[in-house]
Amino acid sequence: MPSIPREHRKGQFLVLPFARFPDTKRMQYNTKRHARTRVDPYQRPAKVFLLSPALLTGARAKQLLSPRAQFPAAQSFRSSQGVPIADAFSFLSCLYFRGKMAYAKHFATPPLGWTGTGIYVITPGFGLVPPEWILNPARMQQLQQTPVDPKNRAYRVPLEQHAEALAEQIGRLASDTSVVLLGSIATGKYVDLLWPILQERLLYPCSFAGIGGEELDYDSVESMLFKMTGRRRR
Repeated sequence: MPSIPREHRKGQFLVLPFARFPDTKRMQYNTKRHARTRVDPYQRPAKVFLLSPALLTGARAKQLLSPRAQFPAAQSFRSSQGVPIADAFSFLSCLYFRGKMAYAKHFATPPLGWTGTGIYVITPGFGLVPPEWILNPARMQQLQQTPVDPKNRAYRVPLEQHAEALAEQIGRLASDTSVVLLGSIATGKYVDLLWPILQERLLYPCSFAGIGGEELDYDSVESMLFKMTGRRRR
């Protein structure tokens, strides 16, 4: 997939490394909803994953940012090359984020013609980025200074733009591709921005417990919202 190799100067967030298109509009899909499905391991449908970010405060964040830290992730973080965000976030959240990344690597099945792994990390201020996206002190500062709040423009705008680009690319390559959110659906900090764009294709795992190396059952965020609000999408 083509990409735009420059950075947006306003707000200093990166263009997502899949195509942006002229006059990109929010995709409108049919109202058919995903059923709760156990995936056939011999014929897995196309699927990409969105991972919520690691906690950027606390003891492990202080360790990563310490100029005296000598472990590999910290040394890479301070270097001119920086550290891949997946490595940094796996250190910050050695159980939760590391587990999500391992799961996504195993089960991501992007459609034919997709460039990359089909895995993206939600980042405050930078939208969706691939696991190999480089994290350095300047970017970390922006991550920490951007509240994960849909009302905050610095967080909302890049995430919406990248979600729209993702929907556009899926529509071009394989319209039945699912997008699995590995992150909290209990609040609106992700769902409120992603669902209006991705709608019925946005799924979430029904449970993270006892996966045993097998793919989880998924349900649609849309059906969960219907149950919670009792309102139908217009």
